[in-house]
Amino acid sequence: MNVLITGANRGIGLEMVRYSQQQGWRVFACCRNPHNAENLFNIARLSNGLISVHIADMLELATVQALSYELRNESIDILINNAGIYGSDKNTFGMVDTDSWLQTFQVNSIAPLKMVEAFSEQLMMGQRKLVACMSSKMGSMADNGYGNSYIYRSSKAALNAVVKSLSIDLKEKGIITVALHPGWVKTDMGGPNAEISTSECVAQIFTNLSSLTINDSGRFIDIDGTDIPW
Repeated sequence: MNVLITGANRGIGLEMVRYSQQQGWRVFACCRNPHNAENLFNIARLSNGLISVHIADMLELATVQALSYELRNESIDILINNAGIYGSDKNTFGMVDTDSWLQTFQVNSIAPLKMVEAFSEQLMMGQRKLVACMSSKMGSMADNGYGNSYIYRSSKAALNAVVKSLSIDLKEKGIITVALHPGWVKTDMGGPNAEISTSECVAQIFTNLSSLTINDSGRFIDIDGTDIPW
């Protein structure tokens, strides 16, 4: 199986690369700056060529198009839009950093759509034809009981809207598109007091993905496999 993962140099993305290597899958591991991805390269060196590292900068969409051309003859079974940022801490009412907001929308909401557009032909060549977008419960309107976090919440809500539209637009092509909530994970963003490790998170994510069919397209899936209200 061939898997393309963005944001593959750390956190959940890096653990996804490790997991995929253990499964013997072919991995196209993408990150903004490979020169600063020592841990990713260390895994790639031990993969016997199964893992390759590529530039895909969500703030420079020309790199996405360049990568699509580079991989034009490769089939992709699963495209994982994992790259994401939280944005500025100036994120409360009356204090929102609008420049950071725009940048976060670019990375979290716009770039995932452009990735799917760029790699739709490779997905069509794959067997699974699955797009998984890393969202968050913080993008759920129904789950918002605390307010604030305008930047991150709105960017993930927008991503959810993208996923829903993709699930409709790509259904006839047989491409499954879902949004995922990874849980509260011990990463740079989640912090050391989070509930689960990256390995626990990733194992459960791939378990959830393994059973999806075209009828699941458009779902917003919690880490336990249940649906999250929009």
